[in-house]
This record gives sequence, structure tokens and C-alpha cells, in this order.
Amino acid sequence: MKNVFYVILDGLGDDPLPQLDGKTPLEAARTPNLDRLAREGLNGYVTTVGEGIAPESDIAVFSILGYDPHEHHTGRGPLESIGSGLTVNNGDLAYRVNFATVEREGDRYAILDRRVGRDLSSEEARQLADEVQAKVSLPGADFEFKATIGHRGCLVLRSHDGPLSAEVQNSDPAYARQGALGVALETFDNYVVTVGPIPGNEDDPRAQRASELTNAWLEGAYEVLEASEVNARRRAEGKLAGNFILTRDGGDHVPDLVPFAKKFGLQMGCFVEMPVELGIARLMDMGVVDAPAGIPEAEQYEAWANLAVDAIEGFGGLYIHIKGPDVPAHDGDHEAKMANIALIDEVFFSILLDGIDLRRSVVAVTADHSTSCARKAHTDGPVPLVVSGGGVSSDAVDVYGETAARRGGLGHLLGPQIMPNLVKLAKG
Repeated sequence: MKNVFYVILDGLGDDPLPQLDGKTPLEAARTPNLDRLAREGLNGYVTTVGEGIAPESDIAVFSILGYDPHEHHTGRGPLESIGSGLTVNNGDLAYRVNFATVEREGDRYAILDRRVGRDLSSEEARQLADEVQAKVSLPGADFEFKATIGHRGCLVLRSHDGPLSAEVQNSDPAYARQGALGVALETFDNYVVTVGPIPGNEDDPRAQRASELTNAWLEGAYEVLEASEVNARRRAEGKLAGNFILTRDGGDHVPDLVPFAKKFGLQMGCFVEMPVELGIARLMDMGVVDAPAGIPEAEQYEAWANLAVDAIEGFGGLYIHIKGPDVPAHDGDHEAKMANIALIDEVFFSILLDGIDLRRSVVAVTADHSTSCARKAHTDGPVPLVVSGGGVSSDAVDVYGETAARRGGLGHLLGPQIMPNLVKLAKG
């Protein structure tokens, strides 16, 4: 069986831009190594979760790893929490959260920035989270609040009065819920949502209890954060204060998944940066490769490629998730997204392809979702897929990109169809 290298470039897909003569950032970037894979392999395009769904990374990763999120997903919160080292028991309520900047307007909070200007350091966030953990108290409940990377974090609420239900609204207005699935919205009212039960659950005491505890915690956290010395220093430096916590994608239990190796007959290891991806990998019983993160991008891509060449000896395949392209797309910076894609190609893929035997390997590259620079948000746009390596024929597509992928021999796939095809090619 051939080795599998499954590389996910987060938020890679995009819209055509007039500034790039109708090309996407991927199509305009210099990518000789990705183009080589496309030229020598099979190409296609993927709707990762479903038509009309602009997915968050959690449900998209579930899908492209071969697990239908409509069947298995229980909310992003438990995944983030497990990936961050927190425990989630049945009846706990676990959220993914963002530090944000708000301004109080009477009994409402106007959101000035959902991510604190994207310059809240992980250390500042840790200090703020520690203050909230120490100073906020809830009647009849306790909680664990942990900052993770930058403005991101996770929160687990536990009630002494009975179990909590995740059938409650997001306080973050930028995300809606479709059952347990979190869906990004392109337009929304930029005010914090007062959390209540999702319609149809108003009479459920678990949802009522969860709503009341969440709102009480949010108010208590705001009071602590507003008075924090960390935020006083940031204001003095002309920066935004991280004075509110936005909650979303709650879950009240952990998904019960068939281990990846049992489901697909392939023992996978993973390189991931973000807690949600780590949580998913742990729940799928993947091996976790200890890879550096939080260092300059070029150094990280070089280190990851070299580690992948060595680490594959202990696994049948590697799932490698690179966050890079998604971040500048959320900021609407198409030039930075192009530069990041080109850097990944120049450093990561150059080293990886030089270091492995392609005759004995299958290399697949795709994305978890599209992130539009024009719209500064995830979209439901399909993402390109290339599969190349030993035994994989060529379909005459000569570049890697959204438009070219539609001419490829793989055609149009749904996310859960990728992994069975990769395993089949690896066994061929």
C-alpha cells in the first residue's frame, strides 16, 4: 500500500477578483509544485459539506476526513475543548469562543471588532482568561475557560442543577446554526445576541438553564474584562480592548466516532495548528505528530515538510492541515493570500516532493472551505482537489486552481467521498 499525504490548505478557495483579471488568488499565485501535481495527476472540485452551506472548519474537516457531519457532529465546542485539553461530559455545555471588542449601548452590546483587531496576543488572551476564571462566579454552576491561539478560546459550563442542552443560540451574530452544524453568515446585525433556546426548545429546562447560565457568564466576563489591566494597557497603546467573549457552536456531548483506522484501514498521523483540528484528530484516534507552530511561516512550512518526510515511516498516511491562506482572506487581503500560497508551494511542497518517493506515495491537496477575500467570509464555493503520485493517471489538466479543476477527471465530489477514493488509489 502506498503512503498517503493528505494536505489541507485552510480557506484556499476564493472568488475571481477584478484586481487579478478575473483570477482567484490561487490561480494568480506562483505555484509550480502544485501545478506539477495537477499536471501529473487527477483533478476535481469538491463541495465539502453541502450545496448552499458556507461551512466552518469543524464540519468541513469532519467531512473531508470521511465522516458525514450531518450524522456525527455534536457541535464545534466539544471539539475545541478536547483539542485544548479540557474534559467534556454528557450534559456539559462546551462552546468555541472569540475575544471581541464591544461598546455598551444601554442594554445591548455593539460589536466593534469580532476578533479584537486580530492583534490580541496568545499571552494577553491567556492573562485575560485567567482573570475571568478567577473572578467570575455562577450560582449553581462552575466553568472552565481557556484561551487557545490569539483571539480564540473555549468555554465549558457545568450546572449543579442538572444537565445543559446545546439547543441554544450563538451570542456571536456572525454564525447561525443548522442543527448541530455551524454556518458562517455573510451579513448579520452587528450586536451581541442575548442567548435563548433555539425555537422549539423554549420549554426544555435544560435549554432554559443553559441560556441563563451563558448570559450570566457573558455579563460577568464583560465586567472583569472591561476593568482588566491588560485591556487598559492595550487602550493606552492605541489598540482595541478584548472586553467581550462571543460564544458559538455549543455542544452538550462528545461525538462517538469509529476510529479512522477501523473505518478506512489506514493508520493516519496528523500535523495540525488549531485546537478544533486536534480535537477531531483525537476523536478519530489519529496519531498526533508534535510539530512546531506559532513560528514564522517559512520556518514552519520547512519544519513541517521535513517532519512529514520522516514521520510517514510510522504511519500509513499523514493528514496535514495548514492554516495560512484563510487568515488574510478574512481580512480581505488578496495579495497576502497570494503570497502565502506561493510560500507554501515554494517551501512546503518543494521540500515534501523532493523528500518522498512519488512512485510509492499518493499526494492529495484540497481545502476545507473557500474563504472569499471580496466577502471576508467563508462561502459555499467548491474547492479544488488534486490527487497525484504512483499509479495515478493524468487527466490533462495542467495547473492547480478552481477553474482548471472543473475540467478534471475526478469531476464533482462531496467531502466524504474524498477519503474512500484516496484509500482505493493507495491500495491500487
